[in-house]
Amino acid sequence: MARPLAYPLAPRVSAPDLPREFFDVIGLERRGDHLQASIGGLSGEVDASHAALTECIVAAASVDRLDLTGATLVDVEFNGLRATSVRGADARLRRVLLTGGRIGTLDLGAAGIDEVELRGIRIDYLSLGGAKVEDLRVADCAIETLDLPQATLTRVRFENTRAGEVDTRGMRADSVDFRGLDAAAYLDVSSLRRVTLTPWQVEQLAPAFAAALATDVQD
Repeated sequence: MARPLAYPLAPRVSAPDLPREFFDVIGLERRGDHLQASIGGLSGEVDASHAALTECIVAAASVDRLDLTGATLVDVEFNGLRATSVRGADARLRRVLLTGGRIGTLDLGAAGIDEVELRGIRIDYLSLGGAKVEDLRVADCAIETLDLPQATLTRVRFENTRAGEVDTRGMRADSVDFRGLDAAAYLDVSSLRRVTLTPWQVEQLAPAFAAALATDVQD
């Protein structure tokens, strides 16, 4: 008899498949197409909307605004990205790794996300509103505001990550592990269906759960 799968299922995240050698590229452009490139020289406002990056690495970029709207990123690694704003609405990300750095706003609203890892990043505002997310790991991050309204999350795990306010309104979850997410507040605890929490987290959220169920709790 087959053993039942342990729940929640861990995200199936693998490292980007990168080449041993890269072509050096300075800058990104709208609708650009880059393959096996080491991309540098990013500063100021960068419009890479609807671009395609495959087997690329972006290192030590410091920008005011990076526009990746509608872009396709496959096997891409960002190291130490510092940005006031990164806009990736409607983008498609597959096997993408972001490590280190500081981002003011990371907007991945309505994006398609598959095998993505965020590690060791400080983010003021992270939006996954309306995104379809499969296999995401967020580790060792500090997030001021985490927006997940209307997002569909499958195999998502937070590890050693702090967050302020978390907006889960309308979120649909399957194998979502919040045990490693130290959140100050959730806007809608009724949307935590099929989310895994620790007993301590449930205890802290008990008043909010009672309020959501219109339960009268008295001594």
